[in-house]
Amino acid sequence: MDTRIYWVAFNHVKGIGAVRMRALLDYFGDLERAWKASPDALRAAGLAPRLVEAVLHTRKTLNLEKVAETLIQEEIRVITWEDEDYPFLLKNIDQPPPVLYVRGTLLTADQVAVAVVGTRQVSAYGRKVTEQLAVTLAHHGVTVVSGLARGVDALAHEATLNAGGRTLAVLGNGVDVVYPAEHRRLADRILQQGALISDYPPGTPPEANNFPPRNRIISGLSMATVVVEAGEKSGALITATFAAEQGREVFAVPGNIHSPASKGTNRLIANGARPLLQAEDVLEVLDIAQVQHQQVVRALLPGNEIEATLLRVMGDQVLSVDEICFLSGLGAEKVVANLAMMELKGLVRNLGGTNFTVLREDGGFYVGG
Repeated sequence: MDTRIYWVAFNHVKGIGAVRMRALLDYFGDLERAWKASPDALRAAGLAPRLVEAVLHTRKTLNLEKVAETLIQEEIRVITWEDEDYPFLLKNIDQPPPVLYVRGTLLTADQVAVAVVGTRQVSAYGRKVTEQLAVTLAHHGVTVVSGLARGVDALAHEATLNAGGRTLAVLGNGVDVVYPAEHRRLADRILQQGALISDYPPGTPPEANNFPPRNRIISGLSMATVVVEAGEKSGALITATFAAEQGREVFAVPGNIHSPASKGTNRLIANGARPLLQAEDVLEVLDIAQVQHQQVVRALLPGNEIEATLLRVMGDQVLSVDEICFLSGLGAEKVVANLAMMELKGLVRNLGGTNFTVLREDGGFYVGG
């Protein structure tokens, strides 16, 4: 487990979230030093007295060796902010979870993902839409993200798996706990074609207050969130709210105005969500084909020393071709030719005229930043 065990240790301390974890890292440099620090040092790092007491109590009662053994035995992978395979989209939300627990596999292709959520009391209409949507996404190589709950969530996972696609289930409990219990077989199937993900330590029970934060991760992992059916107080509406706050697209399936299951989705549309009239709407708005084309081209055309040089000299700046030539020491013809190929790969973007910027790579998906 190496130093990740100290991330796990602090993850067991109630009250230590993204903000305080960042403060500890900034003050101590690493979490091993923070975990072993004196009470005075913890207070100096900005922890309130009650949190210092919580850290000291957890330090006495938590057996890190046993925790590490459990993680290994249950084949649970720990991913932290510092790991290169931390999901890029999730890392770019406000205060992303410092620690993720993963059972199954996370692939670079999972960066092209759409959340499909909705009511537990799904209608025949909602069932049909969910299944059609999931199958369409799966056939286009889009990973479907949901929450393993009854109703729309389970249908989205199942339809994706049946279509041969990948799906991620984000849990409001530990990844070694299946809730609801009747979805154990579904969870096992997801492990073969995706992953179970949580920011709660193994063994955490499915308590009610765990689920709204879980919904924030569902939307954070996804390029867009689709709400199929939702009552006026549905948890799916919380996911949609998080998605909007994170700057992600929100789609809602319009429904019968007399149906309780469509009151929430119709309200979302009235408030500005995109109405989903056919499954292909998501693919078109997100330009999924272009994203996947960049991935394919990048796989077929590996980088070279010139590309590495151009990426290095450009850094986070917007530079003209002339400036890139000057900084790299390369001729204009060579720079222009390589920039054209890099743009096709999704490594750089032409901002107009001769100005270019780098599109950052993280986990195989390229976005500006």
